[in-house]
Amino acid sequence: MDPLTAVVSGLPMTVILTLAAFIIGIAGGAPLALGLSSRLMPVRLASRLFVDLVRGVPIIVWLFLLKFGIQIGAFKFSPISAAIVGLGVVSIAYLAEIFRGGLQAVPRGQLEAAHALGLDGRTTFARVLAPQAFRIVSPSVATYFTGLLKDSSIASTIIVAEMVFQSQAFARQNPTLVGVLPYIIAGALYIALSLPVAYFSRRMDARLRKDAYV
Repeated sequence: MDPLTAVVSGLPMTVILTLAAFIIGIAGGAPLALGLSSRLMPVRLASRLFVDLVRGVPIIVWLFLLKFGIQIGAFKFSPISAAIVGLGVVSIAYLAEIFRGGLQAVPRGQLEAAHALGLDGRTTFARVLAPQAFRIVSPSVATYFTGLLKDSSIASTIIVAEMVFQSQAFARQNPTLVGVLPYIIAGALYIALSLPVAYFSRRMDARLRKDAYV
């Protein structure tokens, strides 16, 4: 197997890990952001504890805990499921902070105007807060997605066959100068995957800003 084939064979798994963890992060981060902004102190404190706990532990530790430290009866995480859940939980914590910052960045006058118009809380959130917060956080979310793409390489430590794992396997079988090539190819692929995300983020941000002034 040549270096390019070795690395590309791990590309689908890299994409799967990144997308799955990001979807989990979006789904869990949005309600957690509301918890962080809640007026109820117990809810706010519990949400803050979760975020600080998850963010305070390195990702690799979470992956090892899930893969080797959790076994309930016959149930045990597979390497792929442990990687997806671990990266997903970390994504929830980081994206919740991003979303919370976006919600707090919406001018207070917008809320006062919504209340003056007699809008209820749900309508205010859906029609006033959420769209403006989305515009504010979209660049940060895209930046996090790019970082998550690179962090997916940590899954190689629990034997998930993504690009870095395949590069390491090739390097072990070819302990010469050619063994470095897969890492160079993997780096180039990470860049190639990140550039469209950065471009889309800039275009979307520019369009949302333009729409905001129309």
